[in-house]
Amino acid sequence: MSTGSTQSNLASKQALTVVGSIAIDAIKTPFGEINEGLGGSATFFSAAAGLLCPVHVVAVLGEDFDLQDLAFLRERGVNLDGVEQRPGKTFRWKGAYGQDMNEAQTLATELNVFQDFNPKLAQHHLNSPFLFLANIQPQLQLAVLEQVKEARFVAADTMNLWINTARETLLEVLARVDLLVINETETRLLADESNTVQAAKIVQSLGPKTVIVKRGEFGSLMLDGDTFFMAPAYPVNQVLDPTGAGDTFAGGLMGTIARAGHVDAEVLRRGIITGTTLASFTVERFSVERLKTLTLDEVQQRYAHMQALTHFPPLAL
Repeated sequence: MSTGSTQSNLASKQALTVVGSIAIDAIKTPFGEINEGLGGSATFFSAAAGLLCPVHVVAVLGEDFDLQDLAFLRERGVNLDGVEQRPGKTFRWKGAYGQDMNEAQTLATELNVFQDFNPKLAQHHLNSPFLFLANIQPQLQLAVLEQVKEARFVAADTMNLWINTARETLLEVLARVDLLVINETETRLLADESNTVQAAKIVQSLGPKTVIVKRGEFGSLMLDGDTFFMAPAYPVNQVLDPTGAGDTFAGGLMGTIARAGHVDAEVLRRGIITGTTLASFTVERFSVERLKTLTLDEVQQRYAHMQALTHFPPLAL
């Protein structure tokens, strides 16, 4: 089923709102570089989730941003009414990767209009049963939570900067969310624990029932209640640019949940594999270029390949 042919079916799915950033990125990897690439957590997230369910985006842009760059999201059915364009420059990030593509070196961050971002949610955002708080300042995440009273399921992301500089506010956020998506280094930092499994348990004790730890090329780990689940990364032939892979993963995960309309162990596991599958496409090109042309047919085929790769028979002794 192609992307275009799915749009008439999306209206019947549960809506998903994401609050995050839309950015302009400058990225250098061992395989090339770009200077004016489309980036931001909400961009990658909605590009992925928009294949699976109706998505509403809440974000802010500067007057230097060409809105035509978001046309592919509109064509995918993503609602951009919550994207505000204000005087000033758009949030910009400059980063570089070495041979270890799991960690980016931040060379420059210019918050610009994002510095004074004060997300105001319209009624259709408040009515969304599913909410994702992307990697933004914890005080902004908390401000959104103060507005949202009816969300059935709330998930969040964070980063080491907020763990180090806004820990107390972040802890308030964690006490109010159902799921946290966080990378392995940040999990250990937040928990002050070197063992990833133990760190996930400590983070879970801070509030979220479900903690999903992103481990880059080593896949992901989920702690849901008392149950663990582990998934490998999809073995791509070449990683050109890992920027946005984690946000894409989260978009696939939350899009799967919204598409199902409920959350249980099976949906979470399916969401992790869907997110992993989508992220494997993101890293094959710079910026969102691969996501722009991605179809559900391609996702389904790679998902099936993931199933085949991870299937093994019972032990016979």
